[in-house]
Amino acid sequence: MAKAETTHETRNDVKTNAKQVSIGVLQGCLVDSIDLYNGTRQAHWNVKGTHFGALHVLFEQFYNALQTSSDDLAERIVQLGGTACGTTQILAKGTRLTPYPTDLYDGMDHVQALADRYAQVAKTLREGIDQTDEAGDADTADLLTEQSRAIDKMLWMLEAHLQGSKSRDRT
Repeated sequence: MAKAETTHETRNDVKTNAKQVSIGVLQGCLVDSIDLYNGTRQAHWNVKGTHFGALHVLFEQFYNALQTSSDDLAERIVQLGGTACGTTQILAKGTRLTPYPTDLYDGMDHVQALADRYAQVAKTLREGIDQTDEAGDADTADLLTEQSRAIDKMLWMLEAHLQGSKSRDRT
């Protein structure tokens, strides 16, 4: 990953330490967000089964939202003077998500795999909110809060599919 201490001149008056913390948090969230985007596209492309139509559309909505949120994360990194890094090589080294299986086809199997990963991202976003807020960067904490709410909503939608299926109900 790019070094968090590498920054560019900016008139943004967030304190230097807060910038460093936020750039590091944002970079981790960016990598996870792009990885989640890729996993969601994998599910979209390969979903099969009874719920194909609805899930195909749902997954497309999710990855479109993730594309926008990833862009917001990357732009915040640059606003703080950092370098947003989202290459394939950076993703492979830096993602905190469990690798998405490429042998899934059944719609509910995809829903389960995605729900696990959306929950991981939700958790790291909340951790990032606390870290950036404590460092004194309220704007980054706010951005992460906005993204946390969006991911929680997507997770809820995925879990609603699983909770409706008695054989896959998670307690």
